Amino acid sequence: MAMKTFKQLLEAARTATALEDFGEETFREGLERLLASLDGEARLNLQGEMLIEHQIVDLLSRRLEVEHWYAMHPEIDDQEIVAPLIGLGLPRTGSTALGCLLAEDPAVRSLRAWEANAPCPPPEAASEHSDPRIEEQRVRSAQIDAIAPRLKMMIPVSPTAPTECQQFMGFDFKSQIFQASARIPSYFAWLNHDADLVPTYRYVKRVLKLLQWRCPPHRWRLKNPAHMLFIDALDTVFPDARYWMTHRDIAKVIPSVVDLYRELSRAYTDEPDGGWIVAANVEWTSTGLERVRAFRERGHDRRFFDVDFLEVQTAPMDVMERLYAFLGEEFTIEARRRMLAWREQEPVNKHGRHSYDPASLGVDLAAVSARFAFYDHEAGRR
Repeated sequence: MAMKTFKQLLEAARTATALEDFGEETFREGLERLLASLDGEARLNLQGEMLIEHQIVDLLSRRLEVEHWYAMHPEIDDQEIVAPLIGLGLPRTGSTALGCLLAEDPAVRSLRAWEANAPCPPPEAASEHSDPRIEEQRVRSAQIDAIAPRLKMMIPVSPTAPTECQQFMGFDFKSQIFQASARIPSYFAWLNHDADLVPTYRYVKRVLKLLQWRCPPHRWRLKNPAHMLFIDALDTVFPDARYWMTHRDIAKVIPSVVDLYRELSRAYTDEPDGGWIVAANVEWTSTGLERVRAFRERGHDRRFFDVDFLEVQTAPMDVMERLYAFLGEEFTIEARRRMLAWREQEPVNKHGRHSYDPASLGVDLAAVSARFAFYDHEAGRR
């Protein structure tokens, strides 16, 4: 059984929303390449095809809705995204926990899971804590739990917790959200080495403007490990951004992220390719780190705040004090109180300890160490 065609998927989204305008067609190449890779390489089972097709139609539908709101309210484009703080770095390094802590500050704005999956209608300050999409996200999370039951041990999630902007990059079909569940090497290679991500980040900014339009504050706290790969494009669109970067022993990172990918892909194929999962994660993380190193060496090092995984876990308030000093912002009593409350409610290993065996996952730790010899996690950089 083949995937639906490009035309059929667009028509399905138009039918689902009763909308027509996708805006600029910057998404076309990414979607066409993704479909070719899914058809020729992914070895999806029937459930996998249905899940991926639903995901694609949903992304197209959300893009239609974003364009619809801009057509009704062109003044949304007058919104400004000023000096966002963006988290990047290796996955599985405590970045989710750090992002959650930052989101507890009432003076800042984070991208919450419920609005990332359904940004339209744009949230309003008066109803942001009672929005029905919060419960819809809770149901969606329960469904993911059923598909990937070990996931909650790996990533602390809730409908109102901050999430990555991968979904908005998916509106332009240049995003890592697809490789986490499907074997798509040709799309993966194109995305990492040939795709132009500047239009993608412009679209991310377009959606962020929509979200803050009626729901302040406007001081954004964002994060996405994949930004390492596209740091130059990100800087083009957000030239005043500052960054925090989490670090951890690479021998712990790669097996952990491989295990995460294996868990996510379990529902999509009857022929999992563990070798590709290992190779893909070694390739994109090492390439991303090298690109960030080069970016920092070109005069941007002062824009980065570095922190170690263990310190995020054991001394989070010390980390926050230094981070706020780096930003030149006040670390208020209320922000501290809320962060401590979150940490108490979401202790490390709340859902059980995430354990894995590198050898059984096909990870050669000696080879990994050799590939990342340039990266000194203890130095807090490169």
